[in-house]
Amino acid sequence: MASTESRVHHELSPPLHVLAQQLARRGHFVTFVSTPRNLARTRPVPPELAPYIRFAPLPLPAVDGLSAGTESTFDVPPEKVELLKVAFDGLAAPFAGFLATACAAGEEGHGRKPDWILVDFAHHWLPPIADDHEVPCALFLIFPAAFVAFMGTKELNDAHPRTAAEHFMVPPPWIPSPSPIAYRRHEAEWIVQAAFRPNASGISDGTRHRETVRRCALIVCRCSREVDGALCTLVDDIYGKPVLPCSLLAPYDAARAAGGNGSGGAADDEETASLVRWLDAQPARSVLYVAFGSEAPLTPERVRALALGLELAGVRFVWALREAGGGAGLLPKGFQARVAGRGVVHVGWVPQVRVLAHAAVGGFFTHAGMSSLMESFLFGHPIVMLPLFADQGLTARLMAERRVGLEVPWSVHGGSAFTGEDVAATVRRVMVEEEEGEVFRRNAGELKGVLWDTARQERYLDDLVEHLLVQHRVE
Repeated sequence: MASTESRVHHELSPPLHVLAQQLARRGHFVTFVSTPRNLARTRPVPPELAPYIRFAPLPLPAVDGLSAGTESTFDVPPEKVELLKVAFDGLAAPFAGFLATACAAGEEGHGRKPDWILVDFAHHWLPPIADDHEVPCALFLIFPAAFVAFMGTKELNDAHPRTAAEHFMVPPPWIPSPSPIAYRRHEAEWIVQAAFRPNASGISDGTRHRETVRRCALIVCRCSREVDGALCTLVDDIYGKPVLPCSLLAPYDAARAAGGNGSGGAADDEETASLVRWLDAQPARSVLYVAFGSEAPLTPERVRALALGLELAGVRFVWALREAGGGAGLLPKGFQARVAGRGVVHVGWVPQVRVLAHAAVGGFFTHAGMSSLMESFLFGHPIVMLPLFADQGLTARLMAERRVGLEVPWSVHGGSAFTGEDVAATVRRVMVEEEEGEVFRRNAGELKGVLWDTARQERYLDDLVEHLLVQHRVE
């Protein structure tokens, strides 16, 4: 990677968008390679970075069972995600053609051979293609260090096979004890099915991960020593190759754009303006923002339990509810009338950073996905956590241990349900109880300080770039 002329190709995700801008600010040329609709969803590139970032669309092959225009997990219910992997495996040949053309170019800037490819775990077919052109690959993981450590390498999983849910309900033997890094039963059942059993593509996600790890020269991990602690060093030892922290990739630009208190702007649509006006009328730090991401729709039973919990808790709230899967139609009869005045249910897209930035918001009820947590901690909010799948449970365990919030308990009888009463009790402990709530607020404030120590976060990125440059010169 040359200091002012290098390029990086990678698959698109919001953290990668932040990383791309950070690389561009350091004078490196970046090309996003993804599907047209996914590229269209990205935030506009700041004008000063536009010469350094370009988008290269590859049309997604048609797959039976996927409608036209389906290109991401946002577009499909969970049971069809495996079909997306079939479709994305069909990009191998188009990507090979794209890379061959890129490597044959003799120009400068975007027109020269790539120095590195940053690849997502799902594209296990990409490193062999890159090898044909002698372009090194780095695996970029948006998952936190806890999940990266928990997954382990092929060799470790072969030596310690994990095939049943019980195997994932305890820390793996390569993570030193004591450790909170383990799944609850319902999470473990999901990880066995989704990550360790072959899907419609003929390969499991776990195998994709392990094969991509094996073929990449290094791993880039969204973590920092201030938040992930000893795990940052442990993953190096576990994987036997460099695992480089790239900072927490917090969305600073969006947070700054949200303003001091998240109040409305002239460009707001009416729905957003109405929501902001409602927030403007609430006392400072009194509102709980409730959102569970865009990829894992809640079951009707869980929506009803959440609604009951928010009603019983008695706190002010804004609930961003997905339209897909039923939306407001899943709410208990009369719920919105009973919470009128203190609760707002907003079906569809919500400007999350804008809401979290508002002075009226004092907590976040979340699935504990890392991007949502980073957005929350930028404003020092304590959290109520209801992890749903993937890495969220492990992250929630660590955040609870750090005392920045609490998890909603799940039933010990099968572990597949939670009650409205448990939701209410957990919300009140975080938002209402003075002594315990103050502990959560203080600790969340400390994480806010870590995130806004941008000089320290920038050093992770500087070290990553330097490592890529040195590695490139050696090869």
